[in-house]
Amino acid sequence: MERVTIQTTSDRYDVLVGKGLINDLITLLETVSPSKVLIVTDSVVDQYFGDEVLQKVSEHFHALKYVVKSGEESKSFEAYYDIQTFALQNEFDRKSALIALGGGVIGDLAGFVAATFMRGIPFIQVPTTLLAHDSAVGGKVAINHPEGKNMIGAFYQPIGVIYDINYLATLPADEFRSGFAEVVKHSFIRNEELYQFLLENVPTLENVSDTVLQKMIIEGIKVKAEVVSEDEKELGVREILNFGHTLGHAIEAELGYGKISHGDGVAIGMLFALSLSKQLLNEELPYEQLKQWFKQLGFPTKVPDELSTEQLINRMKRDKKSLSNKIKMILLQSIGVTTSKVFTSDQLESYLNEWRQEE
Repeated sequence: MERVTIQTTSDRYDVLVGKGLINDLITLLETVSPSKVLIVTDSVVDQYFGDEVLQKVSEHFHALKYVVKSGEESKSFEAYYDIQTFALQNEFDRKSALIALGGGVIGDLAGFVAATFMRGIPFIQVPTTLLAHDSAVGGKVAINHPEGKNMIGAFYQPIGVIYDINYLATLPADEFRSGFAEVVKHSFIRNEELYQFLLENVPTLENVSDTVLQKMIIEGIKVKAEVVSEDEKELGVREILNFGHTLGHAIEAELGYGKISHGDGVAIGMLFALSLSKQLLNEELPYEQLKQWFKQLGFPTKVPDELSTEQLINRMKRDKKSLSNKIKMILLQSIGVTTSKVFTSDQLESYLNEWRQEE
């Protein structure tokens, strides 16, 4: 088991990564002595691990489980409201605690419930996906709105993250690939050594060894921890975590949430951002290498044909990071060194059209 400590201006907590960590979950719960524990999970994760976690927690605390439908569609106001109703009807109180057992959707949804139920109760992230190595760390919790992804939410830190890699064994290939995109993102923005490690050790996403898996999770979390410790509420340097996300989120939203995985959208977004970076900042950046590697790994490498550039630009203008109809892009000066550049919608539309024609 390995430990990474997350230090923010508001809190400090540990991320534990390893195998067989259920006892560590109980130990962490004991630090807050909850009156009741609500386990929030989704229908797929519940089939594999829901009863196991409920049984173990119930040996020590009064615990109940709430299951939402699997998928991005559950990161909604309706699901958020239903969980709040369930907690109130079952007489959860301010001394209750919540466990988010699942991937990024569950972490964001359940975390937002925890942040707002009785004005805030303790919660623990128990990730079951590779993607959640990013979303489970840093305290951003939210639900989606038809007008944009993660538009309604809060900054609310968990009391800890228990990352048992045994829970990743049942992960479908497309979900594993989705999470891997965020590992690549972390390597690009802060850790060239990790990028080289991934290139050498992950030629395909089949049969990734436990040793490689644990290292990529730990190194990705360390990057996230470093950035979050400097900027908890995305007022400055934390925006670099959005590398690939400006276009990626627009693709997700325009296709309809759940029609493309988050990681596949981010992969397309990273390729576009790297292409811009190569064109505007550093012609030595490995754009072609990344493109070929992504193809080898099964990522899409171009914007879906059914989406127009105009649609995507209009969506990006509504991004939380955009101001006065100008769109901010996180770019790379070199691997591990980021910068940002603001584009008018016309400028970015021209660059995006040009890139799509090349693809």
